[in-house]
Amino acid sequence: MSEDHPRDRFDLVPDVSAETAFLDAWTRGRLHHAWLLCGVEGAGKATFAYRAARRLMGATADPSRGPLGALRDDPVSRLISAQAHPDLLVLERAVEGGKVKKSISVDQARQLPEFFSKSPSQARYRVAIIDAADDLNVNAANALLKVLEEPPERGVLFLVTHAPGRLLATIRSRCRRLSFPIWPQDRLEALVRNRTGAEPGDAAHAAAMAGGSPGAALALASGATFEMDQLARQWVSGDVDRAEALAVADKFRGAEGQERFETLMDRLIAAVRVRALEAAPGAGNRWAELWERLSPLPDRAAGLNLDRGDVLAGALADVRRTRAQTEAAG
Repeated sequence: MSEDHPRDRFDLVPDVSAETAFLDAWTRGRLHHAWLLCGVEGAGKATFAYRAARRLMGATADPSRGPLGALRDDPVSRLISAQAHPDLLVLERAVEGGKVKKSISVDQARQLPEFFSKSPSQARYRVAIIDAADDLNVNAANALLKVLEEPPERGVLFLVTHAPGRLLATIRSRCRRLSFPIWPQDRLEALVRNRTGAEPGDAAHAAAMAGGSPGAALALASGATFEMDQLARQWVSGDVDRAEALAVADKFRGAEGQERFETLMDRLIAAVRVRALEAAPGAGNRWAELWERLSPLPDRAAGLNLDRGDVLAGALADVRRTRAQTEAAG
C-alpha cells in the first residue's frame, strides 16, 4: 500500500497534543462540527484529518500508532484508503486533462450540503475533508459557509489550511482551531533517516531545508525532489555552467512537466532564500531581492500560461547576474 497520500499514512503522528485535544473533546461529548487545521504545508494536517476520520467512522483503535492510531487492516481503514467509504467526502483540486485545477470549484463545494443532509450509512458520523480550504474559490467559500451556519447532525468537517488568514473571517469564527507546530530539526532528521534510510548528512540537509515541515523533509530526501534540490543548490553556487542550465530549462518547454517545474522552482527559490540568510549583509540584500523576484514566478507562469522553459531560463539568468554582482562587490 502506498504511503504517499495522507489517507495511507498510519504510522506518522503529526502532533500528539492536537490528537489528544481532539480525543478529549470527543470523549467529553464536546465534538465540534468543524475543525480548522492550521500550520505550514506538509505539517501533517491532512494526515491528522484522515486519522481522525478513521476513528470517528469506527476503525479499531491502535494506541501503538499514537492517540488517533487505527489498525491498517480494519475494514473502515481499507475502505478509506480505497476512497470507497460512503460516509467520507473529500474535496480537493480536481484533475482535468492531466492538469490540476487552480481551485476547488463551487460545484464541488455544493456537494457538502447534500452529503451532510443524509444520515451515515455505515458509520456513526459522516466526515468531510477539504484539502486545502485555501484552494476554495470565492463562490465555493460561500457555499461552505452555508454548511457551517447550519451544523450537520452527526457530521464533522475538517478544513486543512496553510494560510488561515486568507480565509473568510466568518468561516474561521465557526470552526475550532487546531494548530500544528513546525517540527524541530532533530525530529525531522530522525524522521528522514527512519523513513528513507538517508545518510546522516543528507537527512540533516533535508531537515534544514524543510522549514519545519515533515512532509517537505521526506520529499526532499527522496527521489526526484532530492535531485532537483541538489541541482538548484548547484545553480545558486555556480557549480553548473550556463549551457547545462539552459539544457535543463529546454526540457520544460511545451505542455508537459508542470509538477516537475513547480518542484524545481520551489527548490531554486528555497536555495536562494538560504543564500540570502547565510550571506554577508551586502550580498544578502541582493539575494533577498532575487528571492522576492523569483517567488511569484510559478503562480505567474501558471496564471498566464507562460512557457515554463522560458520562465526557468529567465530565472537562471537572474541567478547568474546576482551571483556575478555579489562576487564583483567582493
